Amino acid sequence: MKMNLPNKITILRIILAIIMIILLLIPWYDLGVKFPLFYIKGNVISLKYIIAGILFLIGSVTDFVDGYIARSQNMVTDFGKVADAIADKILVNGLLIILAYDRLIPILIPVVIITRDIIVDSCKMLSGSKGKVVAASKLGKLKTICMMIGITLLLFGNFPFVYINFPLDIILILAATILSIISGCQYFYNIKSYLFPLSEKK
Repeated sequence: MKMNLPNKITILRIILAIIMIILLLIPWYDLGVKFPLFYIKGNVISLKYIIAGILFLIGSVTDFVDGYIARSQNMVTDFGKVADAIADKILVNGLLIILAYDRLIPILIPVVIITRDIIVDSCKMLSGSKGKVVAASKLGKLKTICMMIGITLLLFGNFPFVYINFPLDIILILAATILSIISGCQYFYNIKSYLFPLSEKK
């Protein structure tokens, strides 16, 4: 199967996401590998997080680029839709789990985000089987933007906001978590009539 440009960019994002996850999961210290440490206003940031931040930033940019190209050039494909969803889950949800494990964010955040995604994706499948497609809401898009920027800042030690003692990284991630709940409820409300159709009155 010959892939178009947006699909190739999506595959690149999946590869970058997997590399990023592997980078953060491997117990480098036990293998005798020590990453240089950077001290930013009392915070200690390992080079592996900076590398992960660069990979995440590139992956986040490609997320917008492939979608824009696919829509503007009429290149949307079923493969692209599936691959894009997989890329997003690996890039964001996989990283959130690792950040929670490393105690950089509360464990509640990935639990809420992943649970919401499971519920919304299940609703999408059910509504799709009934011929109903609901586009992503503005709140959902705002949630994605907040999450992407928040995680990027977190991986870079909240630079430069750490110098003014303003935890913008955590604030944006928490905002994205709240928006994910609200947008999830909004999505469910918009399709509930298709999931639970009222019986016809006699």
